[in-house]
Amino acid sequence: MEITLALGGGGSRGYAHVGVLRVLEREGFRIRAVAGTSAGGIIAALYAAGYSPEEMENRFLKLDAARLYSRDEEDGPGLLGLAGARRVLHELLGERTFSDLRIPCALTAVDVRSGREVLLNDGLVVDAILATIAVPGVFPPKILGGHELVDGGVLDPVPVSVARHLAPALPVVAVALTPRTEPAIDLEKLPLPVPLPIPILRRLTQTRIAQAFRVFAASVDIGARMLTELRLELEEPEVIIRPDVSHIGLLDQVDVADVIRRGERAAETALPELRRSVSWVRRVRRRLFRRSQPKRLRL
Repeated sequence: MEITLALGGGGSRGYAHVGVLRVLEREGFRIRAVAGTSAGGIIAALYAAGYSPEEMENRFLKLDAARLYSRDEEDGPGLLGLAGARRVLHELLGERTFSDLRIPCALTAVDVRSGREVLLNDGLVVDAILATIAVPGVFPPKILGGHELVDGGVLDPVPVSVARHLAPALPVVAVALTPRTEPAIDLEKLPLPVPLPIPILRRLTQTRIAQAFRVFAASVDIGARMLTELRLELEEPEVIIRPDVSHIGLLDQVDVADVIRRGERAAETALPELRRSVSWVRRVRRRLFRRSQPKRLRL
């Protein structure tokens, strides 16, 4: 049962991708290519590099999230830096390039100078990850090949078309970290750019700047959800998996194991649809292959 994956962005929600991968492997699905955006780009690259879901979970459980966002001289403009994240990524991936990966992989970013989406599937994998996770205004953009690159989720929250490009004959399984519908927005659950204790957050909301940011953050959140739904509708992945993680903010301190389990449960729920989809695509491929074969004369 061969598939290709499109892993969506979502900050701390992204640990759910590990749970999805674990269930897919356990159930015998062979992932032949993977595309990722933002947090999904991290998981996509690690998986393509050969890290198993178990290895990823063990690594993530040991991470000190508070140290990931320190700054150094490499960091450009942004509320937070990525010095700690760079160190961790270099430990995990070293100088690997995309040609070193065990399966085809591509990440997405957006060039703020041209306003265009950029496909990253060449060169150093760490550079591509630092570009796809650069949330505008929060993390510094990545300067790469003359481009000023930020989070790919700005234009492509779940890179279905990229996944299909990597393996055109295979069904695309998209993992979206936003729900189809969302309840009324709660300030305490917004993906704020810095994790703050709720009592402090409540006091900050009395200032005009914080109130203005609340409107801005809510608008960005609504836009991201709508863009996700629009692109999924247009690009039509064969299966969409939606872990129950909408309550988690962008940089929330989370129980990593719990978020991973949420990904597992979502993938388990989707298994009947996955099997139907893979079976249907296989039948269509066989039919098309037979039609494309040259007719042979019988002697």
